[in-house]
Amino acid sequence: MSVTSPPHVASGRWSALAGLATGLFFTMAPWFSAAALLPQLRELWTLTDVASAWLTLAVQLGFVLGAVLSAAFNLADRVTPQRLILVGGLLAAASNLGLLFASGLGSATLLRALTGAALALVYPSALKAMSAWFVTGRGVALGVMVGGLTLGSALPHLINGFGGANWRVVIVATSVLAALGGLIAVRVGEGPYRFPAAVFQPSQAWKMLSGRGMRLATLGYLGHMWELYAMWAWFAAFFSQVLAGPADSEHREAAFATFAVIGIGALGCVLGGVLGDRWGRTRLVILALACSGGCALVLSGLLLLGASPMVLLAVSLIWGFWIIADSAQFSAITSEISDSAYVGTALTAQLGLGYTLTAVSIALVPILVRASGWPATFVLLALGPVVGIFALRLLSRLPEATRIAGGRG
Repeated sequence: MSVTSPPHVASGRWSALAGLATGLFFTMAPWFSAAALLPQLRELWTLTDVASAWLTLAVQLGFVLGAVLSAAFNLADRVTPQRLILVGGLLAAASNLGLLFASGLGSATLLRALTGAALALVYPSALKAMSAWFVTGRGVALGVMVGGLTLGSALPHLINGFGGANWRVVIVATSVLAALGGLIAVRVGEGPYRFPAAVFQPSQAWKMLSGRGMRLATLGYLGHMWELYAMWAWFAAFFSQVLAGPADSEHREAAFATFAVIGIGALGCVLGGVLGDRWGRTRLVILALACSGGCALVLSGLLLLGASPMVLLAVSLIWGFWIIADSAQFSAITSEISDSAYVGTALTAQLGLGYTLTAVSIALVPILVRASGWPATFVLLALGPVVGIFALRLLSRLPEATRIAGGRG
């Protein structure tokens, strides 16, 4: 007697999830490879604070350019997502490896931008590929996917912690992982709930964001992104200042702390997926934004009170858990309320806007730290969650909310 899967529950979906999440985990490893190595690269190339910031900003801006071009050509809806992940992973590996031969800031910045552009082929494609495997439980699945991205983003800090001053080890290791991730993802088959084939229509990239529901979802996502990547990009620098010990020991301890603070977000992504499916995505997003923004404000106060590094790290771990817990739910909301033929384009356009904003917040952090210190900087970052909460409360009251999380909103 054969056993059939319930409606909207695909056979083999968990193995597909494991393959795609693992592929995303490995492929995203080069994202923060230069940020994790800033102390070593600053010494190697005699970089100023502004020049150092550009190594991180270049990845964000490269991702934006890649996302804009991908959305304009509807690539995520016209090419098999798994193939785009493979191409993006191989290109990211090659451009990241090029840092070994960079002669200074100019060539390194270009290579980091190319890395970001390559990864723009990976992230939205991976989210769309997984959405074709999951209808029921999509929030959990996408949570696992973004958890893989989170661990991949944290990985360079872990490698740097063990690798010490040998920055080349980090570059080689993250490049190999990016290529391996693409090869793993391309072996995952297409899901049974594939979205309709799209016709080439460049205008769809922005039409997808014109409805009120999508505008509010995107505004909430922008509030989330304002805080997220600025925290991820600069936490190592912040915690190095908190430790203020011997240089080698300080950098290593800060690297391990940064891996923990970013990496714990993978657990937050999974919990966010479970709660998003059970409670409703808008409720979960509002909770996560309130917790992450609250942690930023608590850290600001603790710094003014002169709290110990261990207390600051404990609060930072809670911040790292909640700051990413809602990320996958924004993608799930987009996949549920946008035109099914252009889900990939909608995801890519939304991500492009989000990463454009991250470039602004990342650039502002060192300027504000020099002018007013870390407490004021954390207050500024908390403004993003405030805007996000406002947008999601409005979204939860719209008719489109009945299409989110099976009617849970």
